[in-house]
Amino acid sequence: MDADETIVEGAADYRVDQQIGFFLRQANQRHVSIFAGRMGDRLTTTQWAALSKLREIQPTSQNQLGRETAMDVATIKGVVDRLVARDFVQTAPDLNDGRRLVLSLTAEGEAVIARNLALARAVTEETLSPLTSGERMMLIELLTKIC
Repeated sequence: MDADETIVEGAADYRVDQQIGFFLRQANQRHVSIFAGRMGDRLTTTQWAALSKLREIQPTSQNQLGRETAMDVATIKGVVDRLVARDFVQTAPDLNDGRRLVLSLTAEGEAVIARNLALARAVTEETLSPLTSGERMMLIELLTKIC
């Protein structure tokens, strides 16, 4: 049997709906649907991640916020631009590096977080509701290993 025959033979056993990516995508779609149904202020999952992480680490650079939220440069830029436009985030020149801007929450950004924090916890609870407490801990541990 040559290499081409081996590839074709292996393809017969491959089912996309039995692959990890398929299950991760389904789980993410479920979570995003729950998030969209519960969260207020028309926030997206990426906007919420940026706001809540910024609350923890502010003031910080856009690049650092992107690293902390696992967003690439283009994604975090778009998210921050939208949050600035909504007056949830403000920018200021970095006193140590004039080429860089520092991000921090505005009073409205703080208020948005306060209004939605309980909802965010409810989203997590509903997303994980099919699992027992032990399964929840195991899922988080396993996902952390592959991330």
